[in-house]
Amino acid sequence: MASNKIQFRSIHELKDQTLNAKLAAKEFQNEIPVDEFLGDAEKMNQSGTSRRDFLKLLGFSTAAVTLAACEAPVIKSIPYVVKPHNIIPGVPNYFASTYFNGSDFASVLVKTREGRPIKIEPNAIAGDLGKTSARAQASVLSLYDNDKIKQPKLDGKDDTFDSVDNYVLKGLNQATGGGKKIVVLSHSFPSPTFKKLFGDFKAKYPTAELVIYDALPNAAALDASEEVFGQRTLPVYDLSNTELVVSFNADFLEEYLAANLQSTYSKARKPGPNMLRHIQVESNLSLTGANSDTRIKLKPSDVYKTLVEVYNGLNGGTSNKQAAEIVKELQSKGSKAVVFADGSKAAVVLSYLINQKLGSVAFTGKANMLKEFDGARYQEFLSWLNNGQVGILITNNVNPIYSSSKSQSDAFKAAVAKAPFVISFSEKKDEMYQLATAVIPVAHWLESWGDIMPRTGAYSLMQPTIQKVYKPRQLEESLLVWINGKNSPLNNYYDYLKANATTLLGSVSFNKGLYGGFNEVEGGTGLSYSGGNAAQAIVELSNFKSSKLELVLYTKASIGDGAQGNNPWLQELPDGISRLSWDNYLTISPKDAKDLGLENELNGRMQLDGSVVDLTANGVKLENVPVFIQPGQADGSVGLALGYGKKFCGKAAETGINAYPLFDGSNLAISNVSISKKNDSYEFAGMQLQNTLMGRYEIAKEIPLETFLNVKFDDTTKDSEGSIKGWNVPLEYHTINGALPAGKIDLWDAFDDTDGPHFNLSVDLNACTGCGACVVACQAENNIPVVGKDEIRMSRDMYWIRIDRYYTAKEKIETKEAVDRGLDVPNLYDILIQPNDSPDVIFQPVMCQHCNHAPCETVCPVAATSHGKQGQNMMAYNRCIGTRYCANNCPYKVRRFNWFTYNLNDKFDYNMNNDLGRMVLNPDVVVRTRGVMEKCSMCIQQTQNVILEAKKANRIVADGEFHTACESACPTGAFTFGDMNDKSSKVRSLFNDDRKYILLEEIGTKPNVFYHTKIRNRKENNV
Repeated sequence: MASNKIQFRSIHELKDQTLNAKLAAKEFQNEIPVDEFLGDAEKMNQSGTSRRDFLKLLGFSTAAVTLAACEAPVIKSIPYVVKPHNIIPGVPNYFASTYFNGSDFASVLVKTREGRPIKIEPNAIAGDLGKTSARAQASVLSLYDNDKIKQPKLDGKDDTFDSVDNYVLKGLNQATGGGKKIVVLSHSFPSPTFKKLFGDFKAKYPTAELVIYDALPNAAALDASEEVFGQRTLPVYDLSNTELVVSFNADFLEEYLAANLQSTYSKARKPGPNMLRHIQVESNLSLTGANSDTRIKLKPSDVYKTLVEVYNGLNGGTSNKQAAEIVKELQSKGSKAVVFADGSKAAVVLSYLINQKLGSVAFTGKANMLKEFDGARYQEFLSWLNNGQVGILITNNVNPIYSSSKSQSDAFKAAVAKAPFVISFSEKKDEMYQLATAVIPVAHWLESWGDIMPRTGAYSLMQPTIQKVYKPRQLEESLLVWINGKNSPLNNYYDYLKANATTLLGSVSFNKGLYGGFNEVEGGTGLSYSGGNAAQAIVELSNFKSSKLELVLYTKASIGDGAQGNNPWLQELPDGISRLSWDNYLTISPKDAKDLGLENELNGRMQLDGSVVDLTANGVKLENVPVFIQPGQADGSVGLALGYGKKFCGKAAETGINAYPLFDGSNLAISNVSISKKNDSYEFAGMQLQNTLMGRYEIAKEIPLETFLNVKFDDTTKDSEGSIKGWNVPLEYHTINGALPAGKIDLWDAFDDTDGPHFNLSVDLNACTGCGACVVACQAENNIPVVGKDEIRMSRDMYWIRIDRYYTAKEKIETKEAVDRGLDVPNLYDILIQPNDSPDVIFQPVMCQHCNHAPCETVCPVAATSHGKQGQNMMAYNRCIGTRYCANNCPYKVRRFNWFTYNLNDKFDYNMNNDLGRMVLNPDVVVRTRGVMEKCSMCIQQTQNVILEAKKANRIVADGEFHTACESACPTGAFTFGDMNDKSSKVRSLFNDDRKYILLEEIGTKPNVFYHTKIRNRKENNV
């Protein structure tokens, strides 16, 4: 069944029908901007080099190949004098641990090589708490951040722990003797052992107080929980058995209630009669909204009004048409429905009360304890500071000066100056570092012992996987020193943790609990409905003043609250929606942009330039904010991401605009916003503007659930309008012998690939949420370099996997002649089409397709790329001479060319340019050099290791043993990798699934990667 939708990658492709011609005109450019080329940067910057000359000089020169071979560095290995008993060179070790940085949580496995953590894997035994995000995957690189504080400081100078401890003990004794408060200001820290340790600290120093501060505190939800449940803990939801979710500005697939629900959401989204239906009412086009079946875009004030009307409709009636439709669906699903809301306390209260009314089975009764902020107590702490009641302030890796509203930031800075002793546990030389007299480098979670109780009945242990890289120290270790005195045998935090953890683990030994990392334990608080003032919540929502322009603050899946702002893997990771990297920006609707004279323009390289504005909200003015015109943004609303624009934290962190000065700590929606256009222009670095679809509009396929359930997928009969009924009809070629199935026609003789494994990768578009975890996991596993904003802007990203984002729009045919002629989409390319007012979105991961008839292999003049018997398209880097013929001949555009040497190159000052950063590199994968092509290898190093291990054990590899980095990291199970020659394998059963289709099957490349059609749970006339 032919789709009646147009798919497009950017709004510019849709509007500009000459885009293909522009691309073609740029195919053979005279200039090649490689300033290191042939060693004379100045000369090369001032002259042009034709493609022909380039190939003459490097491509076909035997001397060049010989020279390139001679450039390979010679590295001498030094053997162990005394080998550690648990380390075998070349064999990885895995340690169960817990990723927690005060904001994000995951129970994980840490892969180490020769004592170096190099990769983060999910911990399967932890279930949904063991799923990793892009931030969890990238956290290993933050361990090797060269901008970290490397040793203790006193009065701004390097010093020893002995001197710092003397200073702190002096302050503690003075504060205790003078009756002054001793305040430990920390991020949320749901560690039972830390809480016990602080109790011991308070016993030693009775005036000690623990105060919690979080950059993104979830204050609105915590306040709502206190009102409705009587506890300042957040509810845990499970969508596995839910059939309807309605979300009001809640981005629950990214960060909502200190968790994301991707894992259980994907389980409920499996196509079938009871498939979860998702309705999203929101202002910004979020990852969650992009995955919804029906999306209603409204500015924040109207979102709140609709939420109120839905509550009224469930408790009486409503005259609001949209709300009435939502109420009807909620009532039909009853307890199998759930409602989420975000943005303010009142909105969250109403969502809780609606779920109580529905008796929603998604509400588990368990408590999420990852957030502990209490606004009233924090304000009390500020009053202590201002009144001179604080004798010593100890901050634990928090920076309220950066992450508070402007008024609170100024007030905090002034108040801290009144404390006689200020000690900061800091990671970077940030604003808090500058205020403190004594500074202790904070230990990374991979260097630390600890435990976390993330929710009711769950207990996760943390263990160090590397010796401390420099001279950091955990807060817990310091508290022990300050309790027991220096050099006490009781100062070992491992012993303290073990003793306390044993009491929590019950019958499980500490070693066993540590080995698995994650444990189910008895006890813990649960939640039950006990209150909630709906009338007051409705009044508060009604008091949110509607204005011409309203702002929604949000977080990206890459940067989050900014805790890892100096992580170049996360900064370069493209945003799932905008596909821009290295920036945050003001998102605005096309209509509002036109009214305000704001523009996004494409330059000659098909990269985006945007208008710049000054933004004023809450009485605070942010200057020089770049503007991105976002299809799907609600008219009358703008969006801005938090977590950017950090100062004194490293080069990578300084990118973007700090939006925290606009955030009051609770409400994410702000009314009465104004913007003024400036004459400047801003250069964005985009990942998906340089290629067009060339008229192929069913690359990412989708159908309604009703069609999936009721229409035969391969029905070749025609309906009354002449369209084929089947929605996934097998491809046929028309030959002189009649129509033949695509699989029966071949240009080459096939070789026998049934001996041994033959790998295939399945990608389910229904499961992919666009979160980017697979992209970072692939980068970590395969030593993919960070190239920086300038190179991204030159369309020279090096990613081996990308997640293409497609918008869809209705086809609009202006002339009756076109209809009568039955012209297909390519022939209608010159006819004006209009984007949907709120376009659907599809996410499609694309990597090397490992074609059995690969176009790249036939054009390589030196056979650098070839096909392996196991189905992998392989690269021999030493043979590659950089002609780039393979990239030009690849229809999937998945090959990457090394324009530069990215490691040990000052022009790419990221992790590969210093000894510390290079510790993250995987020794099983070569670091590529300049002038070669590279691309996805289906993680051949992992598959070969599994085969060799099975061979040593004289056994057959079991299904589920083979993995790729993207498959392991995906929290939703969108990828399935395995052996097609194993008739019982999951990947083989998926290959025979009705939803399976091949990307660009008509080309005849016969890929070993296949996709599954996306299913939307809605009727098309309800869009």
